[in-house]
Amino acid sequence: MLLSPTPHTEAADSAHLSDNDIAPQDWQGGPIHCAACEFVALRSLPHRQGCALGHACMQDVYARRIDRFFRWHPELADGQLAHPYFEVRAIAARYVSVFRLGALVDDPDETVRMQVAMRLPLTQLARLADDPHREVRIRVAHRLPAAELARVRHDPDYGVRERVAQRLPLAILPTMVHDPDRSVRLCVAQRLAMPALLRMVDDAEPEVRRVVAERLPVPLLFQLVHDTDWRVRWEVAQRADPALLQQLQDDPDEEVRAAVKARCKVVRVIEGLDHG
Repeated sequence: MLLSPTPHTEAADSAHLSDNDIAPQDWQGGPIHCAACEFVALRSLPHRQGCALGHACMQDVYARRIDRFFRWHPELADGQLAHPYFEVRAIAARYVSVFRLGALVDDPDETVRMQVAMRLPLTQLARLADDPHREVRIRVAHRLPAAELARVRHDPDYGVRERVAQRLPLAILPTMVHDPDRSVRLCVAQRLAMPALLRMVDDAEPEVRRVVAERLPVPLLFQLVHDTDWRVRWEVAQRADPALLQQLQDDPDEEVRAAVKARCKVVRVIEGLDHG
């Protein structure tokens, strides 16, 4: 048997607050007056057809309640793109028609523009490529078509360049091997193909060179066998051929010498199988 919905009254809603019992209040810190709301008619409708003070309310300061309201009524989002509270505009941007998103590209709040960057059609996304806020530009770099990524590979923020390095076409990726930030060059080293990878054997950061040692073809590992950092030499020892292992057997670092011994055992097994 279907139960009739519980009538939505302010007293009932306040007595059964959701969202960790955070009291309802409007975005300016005052009480919510349902009678003055433009959507007051929704109060008489059941559950998801209506609204609920302290649970699903566009006038509330709490973003979760605003989002729940628009989830129930996505068709109302288009009419709230000029709302004075940035959370309302930002959450409305999740539900508004993509044809209306262009109106929010120049919104004064970065939270709104971040939502726009996640939904704006790709043909218009470049409009946010020079946004003043890094989080907006990071989202742009995450979605820009690969062919357009090159235009943001020199962004002043390393987070944007990291995302670019993760997605940039391999043919263009070598242009980032000298990026000033270590984390960006790590992303480059993890993807770069030969022979461009050779350009990073002299990188200033040991962690970058370690990634290079991990990916460099075995015949070329000799270029890192005398690296100044033990972690790089340890990585070389993991894959080195017998001739190169001899150069590492007296390495000053105990961890490297142990790796050489372990690798020698593997090599002997392989050679035994080959001659068997």
